[in-house]
Amino acid sequence: MYNNYFNLKQAPFSIAPDPRYLFMSERHREALAHLLYGIGSGGGFVLLTGEIGAGKTTVCRCFIEQVPENCRLAYIFNPKLTVEELLLTICDEFRIALPPASAGAIGVKGYVDAINAYLLASHAQGNNNVLVIDEAQNLSAQVLEQLRLLTNLETSERKLLQIILIGQPELRTILARPELEQLAQRVIARYHLGPLSEAETGAYVAHRLSVAGTHAGSPLIFPIPLSLAPLIHRLTQGVPRRINLLCDRALLGAYVENSAQVTPKILRRAAQEVFAGEPAAARAPLRWPLVAGGVLAGAAISAAAWQAVPHAVAPAPVPARAQAVAAAAPAGHPVKPVAVAAPASAPHQPLALATQEEALRELGALWGQQLPAGEPCQGAPKLGLRCYTGRGGVYELRLLDRPAIVALHDGQNLGYAVLSAMDADSATLSVNGRREKVSLGALATRFDGEFTTLWKAARGFRDEVKPGDSGPDVDWIAGRLAQLNESAAPPAAQPFDAPTRRLLRSFQAGQNLKADGVAGPRTYMRLNQLSGVDEPRLLAATAAAPGKPK
Repeated sequence: MYNNYFNLKQAPFSIAPDPRYLFMSERHREALAHLLYGIGSGGGFVLLTGEIGAGKTTVCRCFIEQVPENCRLAYIFNPKLTVEELLLTICDEFRIALPPASAGAIGVKGYVDAINAYLLASHAQGNNNVLVIDEAQNLSAQVLEQLRLLTNLETSERKLLQIILIGQPELRTILARPELEQLAQRVIARYHLGPLSEAETGAYVAHRLSVAGTHAGSPLIFPIPLSLAPLIHRLTQGVPRRINLLCDRALLGAYVENSAQVTPKILRRAAQEVFAGEPAAARAPLRWPLVAGGVLAGAAISAAAWQAVPHAVAPAPVPARAQAVAAAAPAGHPVKPVAVAAPASAPHQPLALATQEEALRELGALWGQQLPAGEPCQGAPKLGLRCYTGRGGVYELRLLDRPAIVALHDGQNLGYAVLSAMDADSATLSVNGRREKVSLGALATRFDGEFTTLWKAARGFRDEVKPGDSGPDVDWIAGRLAQLNESAAPPAAQPFDAPTRRLLRSFQAGQNLKADGVAGPRTYMRLNQLSGVDEPRLLAATAAAPGKPK
C-alpha cells in the first residue's frame, strides 16, 4: 500500500525469510560461519539456537545457498514426526530408493539400512551429506536418539552424516537432559543468535530500506530516520522480526497521515498497535557462548570499525571508534591501507591493513621466498610456488591448514592481512610483521570468505593434471600415491592412466576432496601435507616465523 508513496520497489519489512534482506550483523556472520565450519568439520551435530524472530531461518537459507558443490543437503522444516516418519522424510529428501509399497512395511531397520547404504555410496563419490532440521525444539527424545544413532556410521577420519539442529532456546534445555547426554557430547559447535545492538538496529533498518529500493535519488530519503534507531531498539529489544513488524506498521501510519517520514509519535502509536498486550518492558533475550566451552561474544562492532573481541569476559557491548578507511579500488589495482580500529582503552595503535600485493609478499615470506613486486602470483612459479584463490571462509581454511591472505571488508572499503595462525576460537592476523589476535567472531564480521594461499610445486608442474598427461608432475603424483598406499613406486615417464586415476579418486574421496580423478591445486596441497613436504601450517600453536616454515 505504501510502496509507491515512498518510491519502494517492494515491502522492505516482510517477515518472510528472504536471503536478499539478510543483514549480516556480527552475530549473524558468526552464526553463518559456524554452520559453514560445521559441514567441513568431520561430522557430528551443529547447534544453532535463537530467540523467536532472531533470524535463524534466514541465516539457514543463506547457508543453504553457500554449501559447496560436493555437499548433498536435506532440509526438514516440520520435525513433529515419529521415528519412522523422520527416517522416511530423510530418505525422501536425499532421494534414497526404497522397496516398493507392495513389498510390505519397511520398518525402522529397513530405513536405517537404506540410509547407511546411501551414505557409504555417496562418501565413495567424494560427497558430504548434511541434514538440516529447523524448529528442532519440536523433536522428541526418541527421534533425537535415532538421529544420534545415524551419526554412528563413520570412516576412520570422519562421520558420514552431519546434522544441523536449528531451534528456539528450549532446544538447549532439551539437550541438557541426562538421557540425551551422548548426543550433547557430539555437538561440535553451538551458537546462540542474540538480538541486535542499538547501532545494528539502525543499520538493519537502513539495509532493508536500501534493498527495497530507497536510494539517494529518491524524493523521500529514508522514510524511517536513523535518529529513531534508539527508540526502535527499545521498543523491539533488537529482535529482527519485531523490528519488521513495527517498521511495517510505522510506514503504513506515515502513509495514512501523509507524512514524508516516520516520526517518534507515529512509531510509538505503531508499537501500541503491534505489541498490544505485551509488558511495557519485556525482558531482552540473553546472549550465550559462541561454541561449547568456548568464548563469550562481547562486542558491538559498528559499520565502520573493526575491533578484536576480548576472550573470557562477560558479554557486554564494547564501544568501538570509527577509523578512517581508504576507498575501494577495482580488482587488480592497489588498495589503500584500511585502518583496523582497536578499543578506545587499548594501549596499542590500530592494525592498518595492507594492499593485496603487500600481503602476498608477506605470505611468501612464510614459505621462505621473496615474491616479486608488481605481480607476486605471476612470479611465484619461478620460486617453486603457486597461488590458489578460493572461497569458503574459516571452515575451508581449516581444511587446507595453511596460512593465507584474507580480504577484509568495511562497507565499500577493503584491505588485506595474512591469516597466519588459528585455533578453536581465535585467529592471528599479520600485517607487515605486526600481529593482532582476534576472535573468529570478529574475523567473520569483515571476512567474506575469499582468500589466497600458496602451495609448493616444482617448476614445470601444471596446475591441473588430467588423464593422458605425462611428465615430471605425473611421476610425482604417482610416486606420492604409491608412498601413501605403501606400494612400489611406478616407473618414470608413465602416462596418467586409468589405474593411477582410480588411486587418485580413492585418495580424493578419503580426503574430503572432489573425487574427479583430476589433480588440481587442492589435491596437490593435500599430497604435500601427507607426504611431508615442508610447508607452513595454519593450525599450529604459533605461526611459523618468516623464512622458517613449519
